[in-house]
Order: sequence, then C-alpha cells, then structure tokens
Amino acid sequence: SRFETCWPALMNDSHGVIIIFNPELPSHLKEIEMWYSCFVQQQSLLDSQCLLVAHHKPGSAGDTENLSLAYPLNKLKLIHSNLEEDPEDVRMEFMKYFRSIITFINESREREEMSILS
Repeated sequence: SRFETCWPALMNDSHGVIIIFNPELPSHLKEIEMWYSCFVQQQSLLDSQCLLVAHHKPGSAGDTENLSLAYPLNKLKLIHSNLEEDPEDVRMEFMKYFRSIITFINESREREEMSILS
C-alpha cells in the first residue's frame, strides 16, 4: 500500500485498533488478516484492544451477517454495522469499545505508577 511509510507514525503509542471492512469483498477478508498482523500482533496489542467492523452498504445482500472468520480473527470482537437499519446499535458498540480502551489505559497507568513507587 502507498501509505505503508506512514504506518509507524500511526502505530506509535496506539492503544486500540478498529478495522472496518466490507464482508462482501473476498479481497477485504484477506486484507484484514494483514492489518491485524501489522497493527495488532506486531504492536503486541491484546485482542481486546481490537474491534472488527463488518460494514454493510445500503441495499447489500445481508447474508454476510453469519460471517465466520478464520483463526486468529475469530478471537476478535466483531460487530456488523448497517447505518440504514440500526445506527444506534453501532453507536452503543463503539461506546462500549472506547470505554474498554479507556479502562485499559487507566489500569496500565496505575500499574506503571505502582511499579515506580515500589
């Protein structure tokens, strides 16, 4: 990808990764493995710090709701977004995800402070 030179800057000190893809494109299913490898595994982020979003375009087939991803992607939290039908549901899932990241950051910071003090 022509943006690969920017990746180190994007990854620097990142606490979470959201990967949005079109579940109807087989090429996307291959690409999310690469994104996961680069942005999550190589950053030593936990799977709980990653959110997969299968985005359904208006009028799309919709039978991809039963999407089954292969290991290791099947360990990640996966939400389906369809902004025509259920935008509120997607918003709630994003809020839950952001809250979990904030909790994670706060806990990490507390652990660091405790290790400095002890």
